[in-house]
Amino acid sequence: MAEAKRLLSYNNGKKNSVNRYRTSGSSSFSEQPPRGKRALLCCVSYKNQKFELKGTTHDLKNMRSLLVEQFRFPLESILILAEKERYSPPTRKNIEDGFQWLMRGIQPGDSLVFYFSGHGLRQRGLHGDEIDGYDETICPLDFQTNGMILDNYINTTLVRPLIRGVTLHAIIDSCHSGTVLDLPLVYNMNTRRTWDDNSPRNGESSCNKGTNGGKAICISACQDYQQAADTSAFSPEKNMTGAMTCIFVRAVKGGAVSNNGKKITYQGILDHMHQSLNQEEKVSCVGAGFRRALRRKIFQDPLLSSSEEFDTETEFKL
Repeated sequence: MAEAKRLLSYNNGKKNSVNRYRTSGSSSFSEQPPRGKRALLCCVSYKNQKFELKGTTHDLKNMRSLLVEQFRFPLESILILAEKERYSPPTRKNIEDGFQWLMRGIQPGDSLVFYFSGHGLRQRGLHGDEIDGYDETICPLDFQTNGMILDNYINTTLVRPLIRGVTLHAIIDSCHSGTVLDLPLVYNMNTRRTWDDNSPRNGESSCNKGTNGGKAICISACQDYQQAADTSAFSPEKNMTGAMTCIFVRAVKGGAVSNNGKKITYQGILDHMHQSLNQEEKVSCVGAGFRRALRRKIFQDPLLSSSEEFDTETEFKL
């Protein structure tokens, strides 16, 4: 069964716009982040809500394992926000504090990772800085009372402060997540060698979405207008996971080896993800916010965006 990771409205007809624990083996807000590698993992299940997601628990386990085992992230360099007793909850304030922790004291050579698994929405943009006229958002645990986190805020907080020599990878498994970092370039999977301009069209310098010399790369679950699935279709154990997270981890661990067999590339990861999704037949789907079962094919196209052009045949490193 697959569940679209989206929401329709606030409770009570509101318009769409929207205690910390020291965790054994992970970092905390109050600590100075270590130099080198650091990661912020946010996984939101929305427990006991009608739009609860079942897959984010396994998403957290899979991403944490990937960072530690494949890319040698020290446990103390990973800050986790999740609905488990030993972690701080992924509220809006905690996620925003997590952003500050991730960016604190960055220096050349640092490798940063931001991962989000949860619901995403889009809303009519008010600043004229979106090509399609919509802002993309992520939904914290308490989004119904404290609001969503908009792409403009994510860009201002995580992208624009990046200095030369610092690289941020964002991996976003939510609906409408294509340009949720508001990065200026989107990779064209059809030509496989060009980047499309996603820069604001109003020409205002205040709408610059680039970095301060660093590099930001985002791999998103789907295009801005698409939904992302919460499904058991891709898990050998038939565990519920985010479709994107499951096939991304599988791609990095071995399914995306380039032709020379020596390295994992961005292009290889994208190809593996698209092929896996295209091969999936019709699955049962329950749309979040609806209490009705649908039969549909998983329809999501993972997207790569960046603050600058680069060769996608280069090795994928975190």
